[in-house]
Amino acid sequence: MFGIGMPELIIILVIILIIFGAGKLPEIGSGIGKAIKNFKGASEDEEKKEKGPDKIGEDKKS
Repeated sequence: MFGIGMPELIIILVIILIIFGAGKLPEIGSGIGKAIKNFKGASEDEEKKEKGPDKIGEDKKS
């Protein structure tokens, strides 16, 4: 009922383009991409810490 459709996305992108300008958009995109990559890496590291060294080998056997 409250989904974002194509017209809404276009309006949002136009507003962002007006606010930040065309020159800043690649910088913003790369910054968001790096943030997502760092978040994924941190969450994977946390999963490895939770498993511990002895449980990692047990997962590979099953």
